[in-house]
Order: sequence, then structure tokens, then C-alpha cells
Amino acid sequence: MDFAAVYHKTSEQMSYALDEDHLVVNLKTGYDVKQVFLIHGDPFNAGILGGNEKWDGDREEIIYQKRLPHQIWWTTTLTPPYKRCKYYFELHTDTEVWLYFEDGFLTREQADMPGRILQYFIVPWMNPADVNCTPEWVNDTVWYQIFPDRFCNGTPDRDEPGVLPWQTGPVTNREKYGGDLAGIRQKLPYLRDLGITGIYLNPIMEAESIHKYDTKDYTKIGPSFGDNAGMRRLVEEAHSLGIRVMVDAVFNHSGEKFAPWLDVKKNGKDSAYADWFMVNDWSQISRRRSTRDGRFYSFAFAYQMPKLNTNNPEVIDYFCGVCEQWIREFDIDAIRFDVGNEVSHRFLKEMRRRLKQAKPDIYLLGEIWHDASQWLAGDEYDSVMNYPLMSGIHAFFLDASMEKLEFEHMVNRCYTMYMQQNNNVLFNLLDSHDTERLMNRFHDLDIFYQQLAVLFTLPGSPCIYYGTEIAMEGGFDPDCRRCMPWDEIGNAENQERIRQMQRLIRMRRTEEACRSLHFHFPDRYPNGRCVDYIKIDGEGRKLEVVLNCSESPVDIEAGGEVLFARNYRTGGGAEGARGKKGVLEKNGTLIRRL
Repeated sequence: MDFAAVYHKTSEQMSYALDEDHLVVNLKTGYDVKQVFLIHGDPFNAGILGGNEKWDGDREEIIYQKRLPHQIWWTTTLTPPYKRCKYYFELHTDTEVWLYFEDGFLTREQADMPGRILQYFIVPWMNPADVNCTPEWVNDTVWYQIFPDRFCNGTPDRDEPGVLPWQTGPVTNREKYGGDLAGIRQKLPYLRDLGITGIYLNPIMEAESIHKYDTKDYTKIGPSFGDNAGMRRLVEEAHSLGIRVMVDAVFNHSGEKFAPWLDVKKNGKDSAYADWFMVNDWSQISRRRSTRDGRFYSFAFAYQMPKLNTNNPEVIDYFCGVCEQWIREFDIDAIRFDVGNEVSHRFLKEMRRRLKQAKPDIYLLGEIWHDASQWLAGDEYDSVMNYPLMSGIHAFFLDASMEKLEFEHMVNRCYTMYMQQNNNVLFNLLDSHDTERLMNRFHDLDIFYQQLAVLFTLPGSPCIYYGTEIAMEGGFDPDCRRCMPWDEIGNAENQERIRQMQRLIRMRRTEEACRSLHFHFPDRYPNGRCVDYIKIDGEGRKLEVVLNCSESPVDIEAGGEVLFARNYRTGGGAEGARGKKGVLEKNGTLIRRL
């Protein structure tokens, strides 16, 4: 047996309480392991620890598995009657049987040696307070991300000096086009009709830049966007239409006009806010150039964005108070934490404690582009932006040498990194204000809709970036922040694209299987670039997703109810057991109930 491939521990996503009654147990093995049994029971089945009686437990086979690169992920869910669990694994290859304990591997004979003290895996108690709880409403939400200055100018009569006429085409971060909260409010009926149930707003607090990630005042809406009363009205109207609102929180760093930073630059070490930032050389603090010299820490070496010391109790208390104010004053539903992997764990733990008291079902989302396990134990973020899934999807469509097994491995990796609770509310996206736009990557509508089909059928909470409904183009930041072309929204081409998006969103919202955590890859089609997976809802109903990412047509067995399709025709394939087969052409998409 490949011992090095076997891995389990009683923490993180390997063994955890799903809720107060259920315990999820996961195991990794190599592909040489063909069968796994879990022997489990209460730690005190044989009396008190250290007693003479031999402990024994129930033996059950783990049948659910997912394929990963070089490993298999085995998973099961137990219901410990007394909230405790003691267990070990029995691993079968074609020729061997090994028992896997916390300290390693034993044969049955070794484990049965009289007097041997066995190191079982132990879950001592499933404390309700320690269960990782995430807000249930998020999985039912379809998000729409808005970059405020470029979405809609609702008050052109109040434009500040320097605001440019609304335009289409490339942009930079220098131009100001006058998008504001009033414009977003005016477009709420449009978003409702599209099927959107959540909007994510890039920063709206007062700041110097167009992008507003250099905050000047965390308590005040940027004047170019409106005012605090206007934000409250936006949220109220969104809620009346069944739309939740998430705001961007920039707490890793501030802007250079943030009052405490101005005080630090004026008073140096004697400032009351000296420890609010991370200054290494006080003599150079006012120099306006890159911070690569280390005089103080900042975001991405930008001197305009000094890094906040989120270890400082005063800083923690201040920003917790800021978020509590946002909840009280605006009634927001969610907060996205910018640069969410650089603020301190101490900061996030206290932030979660206070905000969940203020609004128990608030959604706390971290911007983390890599494996975020250490932030998702249940005492910091609810979930993170699923950039690993975005990059994996893009890589598969970009690299024609990748086969469907690699796509399966990628998806399974993304959904075995975290607990089910976090997977259920992952923020899934295909582009954002920080990336090239989805349509820009291939300039091919068929591939564009194939990727959206994946977005709307995998676990988590899907988000589209404003303009994606009309396949809006744009290069890397800042060109991905173009003005929304409202004057062109009514043309026939855009209206057809909107109808396609409405269909995908409606499917996502009405088909429980689309939102379900349960899926597998049956490998029904021999074509190496034809991806197919099955989603299963709580009643056992199945949904099939087929993506032909090859150059050759693929025969599809007839049957089921088609929910979404492109480049798919029926009656053109060979005769099959269930009648005429369909054909999925190059870059075709098929989603159907089975």
C-alpha cells in the first residue's frame, strides 16, 4: 500500500461537526486503496479510558469518493448519539488490509496484541458553540458585482467638475464618469428582472481615487456617490425587491487622507495613532514614492495606502465599530473584506464575534486567492472568493491538452479544501474588477456560456460582474472597469444575451440540484475533452451537465428535460436503446434533468 498517500486528522476539513448532530469524516488515500471501512463508536463503549475491556465500534463501508490528482477522497457522515466519537480506518488494496490509527498503520494481528494501547482518532465532544455556522440564505443568492463609478449615473445634473460624458470602450483608473448610488437604485428593477438577488458593491466610502480602495472616511459615503441617507434608501429599496446588499471593507490599509494617518505624518512617533500603522523609519514617512525601501508597510508598495496594524486593540475596536455602524445605519447583509488574508486573525475573530451579535445572519466574505483553510474554521470568515475555481476553469478552456479527468480533479480539489458549510456559501466568480473580463478571454460566445454553465451548477453562490449579462468585454485592471453601455442594452443582440442569462439564473434559483453540494463525474462519454457531471438534490433528483470542449461532435443519449443548451441538436445521432440520440457540437453545452 502507498502509505505516504494516506492522510487524516481530526481537525479542519478532515473531521468536523456539520451541525449539532452530524460528524463529517474524510480520508485521503492513494488509488491503490479499493475499499475503506470506518470502525466508530462512543469512546466510553468499553467503560472509562484505561479500563480492561476492549473497545469496539460499528463497522461501516465508506462508499462516497472523489478523485483527486494521485489521491482519492473518501467521505462519510456519522450521527454520534452522545456527541462523541472514537474511530479508526480499515483500508483494503487488492492484496492487503491495513488498519489506520492516529499514530500510523497496523495489521489486525498487531492491533489485537494483548495489552497494546491503540491511538484511535478521537472527537471528544461536538460542542454546539464550536460548530461552523454559515448563513443559509447565501446559497440561494445570485450576486451581481457593481463598480459604482462605471455602472450608472443617476444624477447627471449634480456632476462634479471633471466628470466625463458616459462612454463605451477602454478606460483607465483616472477618468471619472459619475456613476452613483442613485443610478444603482434606478437600475434595481432591471436587476430584479434579470433574476439577481444580491448586489456586491465595490467601495463606496469617501476616498480620493475612482476605485475607492484608499479610504479617507470609513463612516461617510463618498460625496460623488451620494450620502448616507442615499445608501440607506438604496438598501431599503433593494430589500423590498428581494435583493441583499454586500459592501466592500478595506481594513488592511487606509488611504493617505485617513485622519489617523495624517496625524501620524504630522506628529510622528508622538501621534496618538503611531501604533495604528506599521512604520519602520519615521524620518522618511512623508516621502511620496514606492515603499519598497521599507520605511513603512503599505498595500502593494503604494505609499498612498499605508498598512493598518490590525493587531492593535484600538484598531480592532475602531473597525468593529465601523461595521456595526454600517449594520445599524444601512442594514447591509454582507461584508467583503479586501486583502482578507493580511489582516490579523485576532482582528477577524473579534470582528466576527461582534458582527454576528449585531446581525446573526450577516455574511462575512474574505478576499483570498489561495487555499483559505486557516480562515474558515468557523470563527473568522463564512467563506471566501473562489478564485481557485475561477483559475481552474479558465486553465481548462485555455489549455486544449488538458483532459476532462484534470477538470474533475480541479473541481474536486476546490470542494475538498473546506468544510461543507463553507463550500455551500463559497463566492463563485469568473471575473471581477481585478481580472480580465470573461468574454475577453476567448471572444467566443459558445465558450463564454460553457463557463457560465459551470458557474451556475456548482456548489456555492454565483456572482456575475456587471455587464456579463451582455458579454461585455474589457482587458485586465483597469480596463475591466468600463462604463455599462446602457444606450446599447436594448438592441436585439444584447436582449438575446440577457434572455440567455435570465434562463441560467432562473435555472439556478428553481432547480435545487444546481445549488446542491452533491455531484459526481460519471464519465459517460469517451471523448477526452467532453466534461460531464451529475448534480443530485436532497430528494435524489438528478441534473446532468455536459460540455463538449473538443473539436469533434459528441453523441448524447436521448432523454430528460433540457433546461439550457447551445450547439445541441436532437434526432441527428445514431439509433440508441432509448431512441434517437442527440448531438453536442464543438463548444456545445447541455444542461438537463434526468
